[in-house]
Amino acid sequence: MIAGFSKLSQQEKIDYLIKERGLSHHATELLINHHHPELQETYNQFSENTISNFYLPLGIAPNFVINSKWYDLPMVTEESSVVAAAAKAAKFWSERGGFKTKVISTLKKGQLFFKADWSFYELSTLLPQIEDKLKQSVAELTTSMEKRGGGIRDIDLDQIELKTGTTYALDVYFETADAMGANFINSCLEKMGDSLHHLLQIHNPNKSVEIIMAILSNYTPDCLVECTVTCSLDELKPYAADFSAREFANRFKHAVDIATRNTSRAVTHNKGIMNGIDAVIIATGNDFRAIEAGAHAYASRNGKYASLSQAEIKDDIFSFSLCLPLAVGTIGGLTSIHPMAKIALEILGNPSAKDLMQIAAASGLANNFSAVAALVTSGIQKGHMKMHLSNILQTLGAEQDEIEQAENYFKDKQVSHSLVKAFIKSLRN
Repeated sequence: MIAGFSKLSQQEKIDYLIKERGLSHHATELLINHHHPELQETYNQFSENTISNFYLPLGIAPNFVINSKWYDLPMVTEESSVVAAAAKAAKFWSERGGFKTKVISTLKKGQLFFKADWSFYELSTLLPQIEDKLKQSVAELTTSMEKRGGGIRDIDLDQIELKTGTTYALDVYFETADAMGANFINSCLEKMGDSLHHLLQIHNPNKSVEIIMAILSNYTPDCLVECTVTCSLDELKPYAADFSAREFANRFKHAVDIATRNTSRAVTHNKGIMNGIDAVIIATGNDFRAIEAGAHAYASRNGKYASLSQAEIKDDIFSFSLCLPLAVGTIGGLTSIHPMAKIALEILGNPSAKDLMQIAAASGLANNFSAVAALVTSGIQKGHMKMHLSNILQTLGAEQDEIEQAENYFKDKQVSHSLVKAFIKSLRN
């Protein structure tokens, strides 16, 4: 066991790993080489016990038309097919009206959990006073947010029956404007906890009150965005492969319908949506883990995990839509201090939080469309294996002429690491 690891310098941390974990000379060189010559101190602030940087590529998916406005989407992902799929779908739909999006709601929720010797009825009767008191207690925190159009919108009371008795929850709904708002919400909630305890004690000092915890919720079903693409059936022919456009549309809808009924398929289906969303969320310095948690919870809102997207065919018109919660921000947090996040937002035209919700949703729908289209035609592996071949060739240190010969050889053959390795070996022999 080591004590005081966090107090060691970056080099001392690396020296410790060399000594205790037998880190190789090559590994040590890589750690040092991945230090940024000018911005390392900035990057060190993003995490704890930093020894180096773990790079992921920042790519661009061009030609997104969202509500008649053109965008080039910055995407951070290690899965190369994600950017390719987004770009392909974006170009296709840009010629067919683009992505139509709208923000349905933007409320985020925080929760204050407490135990009290009060009945639910007694607390409900007192709720208007509680709401006024709690809002007053955080006035100095909410003033600035209110000037930007945000603030506290509502407070509800709920009860949770546990084996240890009843626990109450105050659900506090916030509007955080263009900020992600996590720190703002948590600060408000913690101060509200003190105020609630004081208020209930004054009303009846003979009844005990215990604040359990105060924390925002990453389940944000009141922070919703919707995205839709629409075209005539005939216009789907470029994606239909050997099928007619109508056959393709029916197969596509069938696949989406399966994802609404079958949980195992729905998980992978929704993962395809999140491929596109996460890549934009990471690029812009937002919290992709919170987004993921909220989206998957929303997919289970009706008691069974299901597809987040829906397909419809009516009067020879094909439509594909997506609705999910996306609690994002464009000011504060990492968006304001990560140099690449700031550039990504600049590429997007410095969008508002509402704009970013719609951009991310379009990216998600684009990836979902490409994935399902591939599944019901040529299969998902054709595109994946092309990217996989590139990765294998890189790990084998293939030269340009070897890469070209391998790509030509494997264009209609199965791809695996052992087969590619054998092929490169045969070339070199």
